[in-house]
Amino acid sequence: MTLKPYMIGVDIGTTSTKAVLFNKKGEALHRSGVEYPLHTPTPSTAEQDPDEIFLAVQQSIKTCIEESGIDSSELDFISFSSAMHSLILIDENGKPLTPSITWADNRSAAWAEYLKNNGGHEIYLRTGTPIHPMSPLVKLLWLNAEHPELVKKTEKFISIKEYIFYKLFNEFIIDHSIASATGLFNLIEKDWDREALNLAKIHPGQLSRLVPTTYSINGISPEFAELMGIDPQVNFIIGASDGVLSNLGVNAIEPGVAALTIGTSGAIRSVVDHPRTDPLGRTFCYVLTDRHWVIGGPVNNGGMIFRWAKNELAASEIETAKRLGVDAYDLLTEMADNVSPGAEGLIFHPYLSGERAPLWNADARGSFFGLGLHHKKEHMVRAVLEGIVMNLYSVLLIMEELTGVPVKIQATGGFARSKVWRQMLADVFGYEVHVPESFESSCLGAVVLGMYGLGQIDDLSIVDQMVGSVHAHQPIKETNDVYKQLYPIFERLSVMFEKGYSEIAAFQAKHTK
Repeated sequence: MTLKPYMIGVDIGTTSTKAVLFNKKGEALHRSGVEYPLHTPTPSTAEQDPDEIFLAVQQSIKTCIEESGIDSSELDFISFSSAMHSLILIDENGKPLTPSITWADNRSAAWAEYLKNNGGHEIYLRTGTPIHPMSPLVKLLWLNAEHPELVKKTEKFISIKEYIFYKLFNEFIIDHSIASATGLFNLIEKDWDREALNLAKIHPGQLSRLVPTTYSINGISPEFAELMGIDPQVNFIIGASDGVLSNLGVNAIEPGVAALTIGTSGAIRSVVDHPRTDPLGRTFCYVLTDRHWVIGGPVNNGGMIFRWAKNELAASEIETAKRLGVDAYDLLTEMADNVSPGAEGLIFHPYLSGERAPLWNADARGSFFGLGLHHKKEHMVRAVLEGIVMNLYSVLLIMEELTGVPVKIQATGGFARSKVWRQMLADVFGYEVHVPESFESSCLGAVVLGMYGLGQIDDLSIVDQMVGSVHAHQPIKETNDVYKQLYPIFERLSVMFEKGYSEIAAFQAKHTK
């Protein structure tokens, strides 16, 4: 049977859903996307409307097909990537009782600290999900304690991807990858972890049916098929999480190859051939396939911090960019590039939304250190960019302890469009950094996984032929020497500030409207 020539990768992200149309060579033919807000009414709250995201999924697929001009009958399958750690409480009628509580929500911070000191490390070693407010396990402890009336009404505890598939197929299913990011999934047994479920006061029937990341389903609701302009019998591949699929999409699946991503948040990850957790609890371990696991460290504070700097520090530059018809981010990176490396002794800690790796401290807060009268706005912008990268370098050092010095770094994410950021990565890390041509690595990873699941390819390594040409940046020795002097100060400060983090977070909780 002749294979249909097209496939779509869908990435359900924190700030938008993207759909990318590929041919069987892995060439991206068309992209579409729909943005949606992250609701943060308090410093600790980060929620989204699940139905708004479901509409975004439908619209992104529909627009991708319509604008590309393909015949929808030639679409082979749609495969999914999704952000991790979301939690939605569902009632007996399949309706959400809560918004989607995202990975960035810190309201369960006190319960994370409690669990760290009461058996949490043993659960981490079995499940691979660090003990942190991002974890659905920790969120469940908080909900049981502070919102028991909601928990009593709950029929199912699910993630945003599970909600999308429930709406489309009227079935609750969860792939091993998203499950492995809940803190409730035993990596060795590939099943729900009994002790974690007992701690969360839930039973397996309140969770979705576990399926492999290659699981295929068809027979979508005719109503939604018509809305999206697709054949109701087109295959849907459940796929995996955005992080592990990004590794696949940038061809970072061989030993010694590290993938670095800076999108809204960020991460450094490597693929291993068996589940591996860190004795010190600093890294995650999530499923890609039955033979591939991804270990790494995530950071909360990636591109969202640059967006904060743009919105709060660069009002005049935004207006200038509008007049010139250019991107405000490009204007800011050009401004930063005119400042010498190290921003003349200005250090920025990018912990505006707490931090996962390397600190695993939800109370961490951002700061400028070393600010003097000689510093101007452009120094602050440069320091913000350097702070994001130096924080990721902290994670790389942890990864080197676990997997050795990487032989190659593959970088991706929205930041990769900027030559300034790419060079900064190479200079801070002291390694050559490669950036594949495709920026939509999670979507590419999703379709490669789909081809693998449907038996169209025998090995994931085919992605090597798909990633396209790369930008390669060598570290500049003189600049790397500057960062070698600055980084130890950056690292020591976060340790020195630890007590202050908890004190200022407590103050903010009382005095922030």
